[in-house]
Amino acid sequence: MAAWARAVRGLLLDISGVLYDSGGDGGVPIAGSVEAVRRIKASGLKLRFCTNETQATREKFVKKLQGMGFDISVDEVTAPAPAACRILKERSLRPHLLVHNDLVPEFAEIDKANPNCVVIGDAAENFTYANLNEAFRILIGMEKPVLISLGRGRYYKETDGLKLDVGAYMKALEYACDVQAEVVGKPAKMFFESALAEMGVPPQQAIMIGDDIVNDVGGAQRCGMRALQVRTGKYRCIHTIADFQPTLVSSALWSG
Repeated sequence: MAAWARAVRGLLLDISGVLYDSGGDGGVPIAGSVEAVRRIKASGLKLRFCTNETQATREKFVKKLQGMGFDISVDEVTAPAPAACRILKERSLRPHLLVHNDLVPEFAEIDKANPNCVVIGDAAENFTYANLNEAFRILIGMEKPVLISLGRGRYYKETDGLKLDVGAYMKALEYACDVQAEVVGKPAKMFFESALAEMGVPPQQAIMIGDDIVNDVGGAQRCGMRALQVRTGKYRCIHTIADFQPTLVSSALWSG
């Protein structure tokens, strides 16, 4: 075993594409992933679930995973929406929300009257022309437009195939409004740092495990962590040749 591996004290786990594949029917766990989480927790390693999930509140999302057999609680999950709410409050920002209907309750305590920014997440069917154009009009009408994106993924995998992620729509608004989005979620360095702080482990003693070469592997490495890429979820071998190379590659989270 490599010296760095013996020094590992904590793991950050992606969820979609690592623990389960989402879908209209609720999704299905990836083979061996329930047992893998159980073994990680039994090992004494510190564990944090680090996700860009923005189609549901953390409570609803965790309840779904628990129903699949995963040992997971809301307090163990680092997700973009709560982090975005903290930013909105700190900066007195009032968002126009272009998000999934099931995520809206996360913003219940945020003032949304007379918006002075736009928050975009994985809105799925809410990514209509009318909704995108409304967000565009709000941004283009601002002297200093503020666009906050809950992640910047290109696509993700569901049980019926690949789906466009928030990053594609974020880029459209960036281009149309000549603005650079502030990304809250992976691969933002601050997002990883927050997860590490919540776990109480320095980056040199932690590993990120995910299926995304840019958002999981690249984001973790920019934060000083090592990263393992799994060949599940949206993994594509043609995308392993990128600006980032994983420390390790595995067929799945658990292949025992």
